[in-house]
Amino acid sequence: MNASTINQNWFDANHEYLLAALAVVRGALQSYIDKQDKPDQKALQQALQKAAAAMPALSALERICKMFGLSTFERDVLLLCAGIEFSGDFVRLCATANGDAQRAYPTLSLALAALEDPHWNAITPNSALRRWRLIQIGDGQALTLSPLRIDERILHYLTGTQYLDERLVGIVEPLYFADNLVPSQQAIAEKIAAVLSHSKTNLLPIIQLCGVEPANKRAIAFAVSQILGLNISVMAARVVPTVPNELDNLIRLWSREIILSGSALLLDCDEIDMSDTARVNAISHLSDRASVPEAYRINGILIVSSREGMRISQRAAIRFEVNKPTSNEQQAVWQETLKELAPELNGQVKTLVNQFNLSAATIRAACAEASGYLSQNGDKEEFSSPHLPTSLTQVLWDACRVQARPRLDELAQRIEPAANWEDLVLPEAQKQILIDVAAHVRQRGKVYETWGFGGKSARGLGISALFAGASGTGKTLAAEVLANTLRLDLYRIDLSSVVSKYIGETEKNLRQVFDAAEQGGVILLFDEADALFGKRSEVKDARDRYANIEVSYLLQRMECYPGLAVLTTNLKSAIDTAFMRRIRFVVQFPFPDAVQRAEIWRQIFPSNTPTQGLDAVQLARLSVAGGNIRNIALNAAFLAADTGEAVQMKHLLRAAQSEYAKLEKPLTDTEVGGWV
Repeated sequence: MNASTINQNWFDANHEYLLAALAVVRGALQSYIDKQDKPDQKALQQALQKAAAAMPALSALERICKMFGLSTFERDVLLLCAGIEFSGDFVRLCATANGDAQRAYPTLSLALAALEDPHWNAITPNSALRRWRLIQIGDGQALTLSPLRIDERILHYLTGTQYLDERLVGIVEPLYFADNLVPSQQAIAEKIAAVLSHSKTNLLPIIQLCGVEPANKRAIAFAVSQILGLNISVMAARVVPTVPNELDNLIRLWSREIILSGSALLLDCDEIDMSDTARVNAISHLSDRASVPEAYRINGILIVSSREGMRISQRAAIRFEVNKPTSNEQQAVWQETLKELAPELNGQVKTLVNQFNLSAATIRAACAEASGYLSQNGDKEEFSSPHLPTSLTQVLWDACRVQARPRLDELAQRIEPAANWEDLVLPEAQKQILIDVAAHVRQRGKVYETWGFGGKSARGLGISALFAGASGTGKTLAAEVLANTLRLDLYRIDLSSVVSKYIGETEKNLRQVFDAAEQGGVILLFDEADALFGKRSEVKDARDRYANIEVSYLLQRMECYPGLAVLTTNLKSAIDTAFMRRIRFVVQFPFPDAVQRAEIWRQIFPSNTPTQGLDAVQLARLSVAGGNIRNIALNAAFLAADTGEAVQMKHLLRAAQSEYAKLEKPLTDTEVGGWV
């Protein structure tokens, strides 16, 4: 006999049992109306016993009685309310028993008078019927005369129908996770399951999963529920009500749902703003109060997912740190996901693992994206366009870049790098340092892991560079060149959104930036970083002390950041010496001399721009940096386009006059003499 047949047998038997139980209550009502014992009441009890014997497992009614500890009287009150929904006979009998056709509904007064073993405790607010909201009391002249109604969730449960209470829809949703965990995360899930299943306390401890990757924590929570044979649902912290009455109602409803559906709960606090005191207090209250009867305590598992540990005031909490899969685990996921394509990679998976620190789910998503690209563009021999990757490894590399972007796109500005080494006009010494920077980023996996330099400590492994020089000398352009060369994303950090006057906020903002950036090993560009990385001040008040803490935090994160962090400043002396000791590369961008300015002028106009009679040597007499040269060239292009002419020296003269006025500098005859 298969599972579907067994299930159908239970439904059929449950239906017969429910009808028999309703018949007993109907008989009790009829006896009350007739003021005598009906001779067939004994026959009804026998029919109920026969139906119970035919059940292959506990009926839904028996489950409710057992789960909520209902007495015989409380069970019959519940059936009395259910009978109104199932049978017109109950409507007629209630109206007759109440002596009023307008009162065709059950009341506590009627239940106390007509049902067996009545007791007043069954109708107090603390009773199982009312505490667990199995019945609802309507408006009336008195408590005992008010209409009673069975809760809809309980009504459907009696018929054997399971569903999520509609009042929880949009607040709680089932958690599904189909992918397998990597070994290190599976070990965490098994340890959590062992802790919960062997706990000796009356109230199970709360499990806290801490880490920056929500998908990993959800997967572990799902695995725990599977080991324990439970369903699991997830609730986002943002939907937890902060109004006390609404919060209490949610706690009661979910606690009841835990019992009815055998569900654990994952409370997702990953996106919560810890400065929202009302929300944090509501979550703490929910964590402390969400509980179930002792017999069903294993169902009352609460797992809290957050970036850092949450404050739990009354219940014991056990914290587990959830990290990304190890390098070997990531490599195994790549190999498993790319079974058919692995031979073509020729060992290049290690390169991907060295650069991108991805979760298993993100790796699978990157592989899916790459597969879609390959199916659309053909095999690697067909990648002939200069705008397309030239190998399968590059397809996967770009897919990883895209998968790692979403979180960081919300925190910083992504710059699309288009410049290359030919666009960068610098003395050979400075250009060589930039080439060395690129080499460090490319080879860090080999040096740190294969050669063992990173084995003892993650401290000091971050690659950082300081670009110092006057505005417009090519600092940001150099960062673009590095990003383009390394095929990495470049993000400019907006200091106005990072630095906060509120204590602790700057650290929180920077933590989010670094955590998000670590996934893809992107290049972080702290443009004009003097304010953020300036000299630590002498402590004169509390604000100075916390400002210095912020600087120390930045030092720590930069030393551990696995990617490249580029700091730009107009004034090198403004950078704290503590930072200077920890910065691996320092590149001084000099003001370009006449030869370098002439080279910049030769390269500044795109090949499609029409030019006529331009003299790079004469233009180089303008004593301005590369950024200003670009402004002059762009302004001149617009002037020429507006007159329908090619870009000429006269247009550049007008553009130079405008740029010098903006800089509040005089434009001398020595610089522009003989231009036109």
